[in-house]
Amino acid sequence: MGVTTISPAFLSAYLLLLCLVCSLKEGYASGRRETAESYHLQHSHTIQVSSLLPSSFCSSSAKAFDKKSSLTVVHKHGPCSKLHQDKANIPTHAEILPHDEARVKFIHSKLAKNPGSSNVEETVAARLPAKDGSVVGSGSYIVTVGLGTPKKYLSLIFDTGSDITWTQCQPCARSCYKQQDPIFSPSLSSSYSNISCTSTVCNSLNSTIGSSHGCSSSACVYGIKYGDSSFSVGFFAKETLTLTSTDVFDSFLFGCGQNNQGLFEGAAGLLGLGRDKLSLPSQTALKYNKFFSYCLPSSASSTGFLTFGNGGISKSVKFTTLSTISQDSTFYVVDITGISVGGQKLSISASVFTTGGAVIDSGTVITRLPPTAYAALRSAFRKQMSRYPTAQPLSILDTCYDFSKYSSVIVPKLSFFFSGGVEVPIDTKGILYVNSISQVCLALTGNSDDTDVTIFGSTQQKTLEVVYDGAGGRIGFATEGCT
Repeated sequence: MGVTTISPAFLSAYLLLLCLVCSLKEGYASGRRETAESYHLQHSHTIQVSSLLPSSFCSSSAKAFDKKSSLTVVHKHGPCSKLHQDKANIPTHAEILPHDEARVKFIHSKLAKNPGSSNVEETVAARLPAKDGSVVGSGSYIVTVGLGTPKKYLSLIFDTGSDITWTQCQPCARSCYKQQDPIFSPSLSSSYSNISCTSTVCNSLNSTIGSSHGCSSSACVYGIKYGDSSFSVGFFAKETLTLTSTDVFDSFLFGCGQNNQGLFEGAAGLLGLGRDKLSLPSQTALKYNKFFSYCLPSSASSTGFLTFGNGGISKSVKFTTLSTISQDSTFYVVDITGISVGGQKLSISASVFTTGGAVIDSGTVITRLPPTAYAALRSAFRKQMSRYPTAQPLSILDTCYDFSKYSSVIVPKLSFFFSGGVEVPIDTKGILYVNSISQVCLALTGNSDDTDVTIFGSTQQKTLEVVYDGAGGRIGFATEGCT
């Protein structure tokens, strides 16, 4: 058999072709790596570690003053708040988070069973001693309104999970806690009057979650119990409420508290923004049509806004339909349909979110998820954060990191999805909860059971413009509402 001779030209061409194939394979693999890297960066936040620390100076958001019928929102413990002067009583994160847990348990108990209200006479008798912690005490954001004639300015915690607006009143017949503003004195206001004990309005107090009514002579007495030792009891009255120089409401129904206990931490009381007929949105419906919006600032050193009426809302707002939980007339109920981490939608059955339902709440600090959903989120988050050393858990937050040796960190983006295909990207300040640079935690946690109500809390709402259209039965979200 003859020997086949391979020409140098053929060999050269063959080797060239082989090199080309190898080069294409390497290029393809390299391209895939670059594509994966690009995708990862596209769906991550690069955060300067120094920016995680709070500032000691107040930085006002210009957007807070661009709107008509608008109040400035401040974090009650930040440099933008006059309550900040009492620095000795500012709670630590280790104190705030258990307070938050108490509020969550209260919401769960009310929505699960809707038990009867507490007895007002028992509360008036102050048989409930104050504890270290109150449900309302976890509410972090305050606005300033005017009450009475002439008006007196009061700093109130605003709360979408409460209906009745109340403030402490002189003469504090039984007990008043320490507050920063002078305590409101009804005797000095020409527009104050008590509500009759036999009136329909007085009887309607029983329909509001956590409240009940009684009588003192002919005057209506309200009582609100917030789930632990925190409560307010006093006369149910009407008064002139001033929100802005042009937005003044006569005969506004409110609680004039004579017996108030709990860690309300310097605020004069509470502004109720719930859905019941005694809430502020319902009482001002003729003017605002139950329409209001707010933006919670990114940090305690920034300001946000609370706006009434539909003037000036962002054109980028996307709306989802309000739902219902049969036992409740206070909370704003939404349908959460999914969560994404780092651009990847988590594999969570839709039934996980529908079993317990979900509410949006300005007074709950940390979002509570069904444990099945939280486990999937935590697993995906930990996988993408594996390069960073872990830190000890912080109270209810079990996924924490030590960033003390880093100048910047890369954190996966997080989005919530609501019915109607509405995606709501969460700001970086809503992803991480910072105790210190050496203890930075994932700012979400799980409920104890999938049947418990999911709560979309205030930390995850930071910088979002959240729009409540009560009459239209919908809630909207837009990013970059404030800084």
